Amino acid sequence: MAKRAPASDDFDSPWKEALQRYLRSFLLFFWPDIHGDVDWARGYESLDKEFQQIIRRTKTGKRLADKLFKIWLKDGVERWLLVHIEVQGAYEKDFARRMFDYNVAAWQLHGKTVVSLAVLCDDRPEWRPNAFTYGQWGCKMELSFRVAKLLDHAGDVAVLEASDNPFAAIVLAHLQALATHGDPATRQQWKRRIIKGLYRGHWSKEDVRELFRLIDWIMTLPEDLDEALRTEIHEFEEEQKMPYITSFERLAKKEGREEGREEGRDALLESIEIVLESKFGSSGRKLVPKVRALGSVDELRRFVRFLKNAKSIDQARSRLSE
Repeated sequence: MAKRAPASDDFDSPWKEALQRYLRSFLLFFWPDIHGDVDWARGYESLDKEFQQIIRRTKTGKRLADKLFKIWLKDGVERWLLVHIEVQGAYEKDFARRMFDYNVAAWQLHGKTVVSLAVLCDDRPEWRPNAFTYGQWGCKMELSFRVAKLLDHAGDVAVLEASDNPFAAIVLAHLQALATHGDPATRQQWKRRIIKGLYRGHWSKEDVRELFRLIDWIMTLPEDLDEALRTEIHEFEEEQKMPYITSFERLAKKEGREEGREEGRDALLESIEIVLESKFGSSGRKLVPKVRALGSVDELRRFVRFLKNAKSIDQARSRLSE
């Protein structure tokens, strides 16, 4: 059985971002029959505001990786697609009831067909809830929902590594993060292997950068191992003549080599602004003036390390107020 993920691992946020960017690949990976029915030429719409209404109705509290999308089918009929992703890595007694509550609330708000899907990323192979029902005296209410179990792919390493679906890399990273809890050296080896595998796939530079960021987010490492791996990846890029990683992580490394230089500070400020907006939206942007007020390059570097694992805007705001 896979080991339980440590509390410091942040799975919710990267999965939410991966869904937003790669919904089409997500459905192709887990439910190809649904993927085949969708009219992707019409795109899809993320309904975050509507989902917040559902959360308030169901009184469940915010679940970062829950997403609601509006899609269209090839027959021209509009559908609402409720995608619920469970990435807490733990059994939840009332999970099926919560799926039912979300489904009913979405139907009540919009009067549209709601399809409920769940990916279970916990470490219990036997836990596979897929329905909620209640009733008596011939009266019955029931929701059946479709479930994918991440652990079912634990033995498919070669298949996942060979896949050209972005979600295969995300699934592999999550599985290895679960399996290497308490063993950072082995996690570093897997993280190296998965990241280098991105360069051997048929990925665009943009996809490599995005997947690198998501994998880095999922497979956290102690600072010393993290720095060593970043240096190795940078050298690997130079050898392969593939300077892809120019985002937050690469800029932070660049600053480390150029400490004290103004261009290093500018690069760090730019990368921090990007990550603040990426993780926290407009609330993150409002913190930019406070970030720019940080006096030294060392302070910026410490905030970079903090921001990587920050899970809420309140944490970031509190750190900047210290």
